[in-house]
Amino acid sequence: MEKKKEISLTKITAKIIPMMFHYCPIITIILLTLSIFHGVSFAVNTVATQKFFDGVTKAVSGNGTINKAIMLAFILGLALIASQILNGVTNFMYGVFENKVAGHLYKKINEKSANIDPIIYEDTELLDSINKAQKGVDGSIGLFIVLTSLFTFYLPYFLFMGVYLFRLDKILAVSLVFIFIPVAFSQLIRVKVFDKLEDEIAPIRREYDYYESCICAREYFKETRILGGFNYFKDIYKDSMDLLGQKVWKAEKKTGLIELCMKLLTLVGYLGVLYLLFRSLLIGNITIGAFSAVFASVGFMISVMEEIICMHIGDLTKELGTIRNFIDFFSLPERGGEDVELSAEDGISLKNVNFIYPSAKDYSLKDISLEISPKEIIAVVGENGAGKSTLVRIITGLYLPTEGAVEFGGIDTRKISAKSIYKHTSGVFQKYQKYKMNLSENITISHMDNDSAELLDISAKKADLDIESETFPEGYDTMLSREFDGTDISGGQWQRVALARGFYKSHNMIILDEPTASIDPVEETKLYEKFADLSKGKTSIIVTHRIGSAKIADRIIVMDEGRIAEIGTHEELINLGGKYSEMYEAQAQWYVRA
Repeated sequence: MEKKKEISLTKITAKIIPMMFHYCPIITIILLTLSIFHGVSFAVNTVATQKFFDGVTKAVSGNGTINKAIMLAFILGLALIASQILNGVTNFMYGVFENKVAGHLYKKINEKSANIDPIIYEDTELLDSINKAQKGVDGSIGLFIVLTSLFTFYLPYFLFMGVYLFRLDKILAVSLVFIFIPVAFSQLIRVKVFDKLEDEIAPIRREYDYYESCICAREYFKETRILGGFNYFKDIYKDSMDLLGQKVWKAEKKTGLIELCMKLLTLVGYLGVLYLLFRSLLIGNITIGAFSAVFASVGFMISVMEEIICMHIGDLTKELGTIRNFIDFFSLPERGGEDVELSAEDGISLKNVNFIYPSAKDYSLKDISLEISPKEIIAVVGENGAGKSTLVRIITGLYLPTEGAVEFGGIDTRKISAKSIYKHTSGVFQKYQKYKMNLSENITISHMDNDSAELLDISAKKADLDIESETFPEGYDTMLSREFDGTDISGGQWQRVALARGFYKSHNMIILDEPTASIDPVEETKLYEKFADLSKGKTSIIVTHRIGSAKIADRIIVMDEGRIAEIGTHEELINLGGKYSEMYEAQAQWYVRA
């Protein structure tokens, strides 16, 4: 991945604001309208307060009536009540807005993740980018709320108060502005410090999240406890947390000291404003009512300005780095290509293919040329690290070759959209997923909208799943997770669920990438023989390190150090006396019953 380019706040704003309006147009418009009225209401309170105190002063001095003073008190009360109602409704709408937009943004991240070229997932920097992007969701929403609040709540309020103070005494309006220059300066420093901090801590955050899973996640905790790994993971988890804490503390300490100095300057300015206000009263520039209203409002205005600069903008500066990462994430390259309808009659051709993983030093595949006929059963065998799984990823179009070409029906996979390639491809993999859902959902996850009970039964039977057994007390509705009041099933049953899942998806090509690693060799061979029978009329690719299971294939590809060492039928390769024959002899005792 390339180093990210710096994105200005202006460009960030230009991307974030339209995004928010796009996802929640009606709620956003209502929210902004409420925010404007909310801001104006606080300014109206100041004027109502002045009028009330002036009315009381006149009534006491005999220059006014008590009834007018009571009416002004009633108006002030209504203004105060209205501002509080607007405050509550606006805050409620902000909560609705945050939840709704967050759902859309997380969905957008997931969609982007699905469209990114899969090879990028082999790059650890991408995993950091996803983590950063997810952290940037809240920051992006926060940026929108801060910006809209500035222009709809705070700006109307301060414009109103600025005009109001300027009409009372020009020096008051001007002096208030200078109070907040030091605080604003401190926030500019925070932007730089915390932007750099986010880049430093994202990998650490991902590490401690993983270590935490190793300690307490259900799929890890049994092995961690039994093998005595708890203390080890606890120690490295603590180390990563300590490192994270040190970096955050260093940044907070630096910016905190700067803020302290700037706030001392602000305090001096605040005392100066109070002096000017008192002076204006003494020389008769303002009335007692204006003095009372402004005296009450100055503290509120200062708290509001500090809220803007220190809380809203201050928190935003911490999150600005995550927002940049959120936007950067969406600039990652996506898999291109056009939508093409691939057929079961299309053959697959590999021409001088070489492949290297990101950041790797050596090629995983070297000079691979291969023709796979439609509906042919191919077995790929070889020792661990020989390149079997990588070859399958290239054949299926999951990865694109670094050099050379892979063609489906004569069309280069670089020119075919990933959606078109995956549309009619199914597979069962060694690290299949154990979804914490019911049995039906586990099988039908590729086509949830299909809702075909007949296809569900056929897929289960193909995988030898006995739905009537005690293993599945509620049939297809059995929840396969004790965490959700369901049941646990054995590894062998999970393998059959994974097989049924692979059969359920409509496919022209199906991959079995060592999904039966925990089944004994004899049972595995029987399963593969059944698979070959069920896969007639489909292009099928079997990856296995157990040679006996490869006999069912029309052709066997023997991989060795990233190259095709041999290719042929079982009999041809045995007679050749090469790598395949050597591996078969070494494993022969697995397939002989005692």
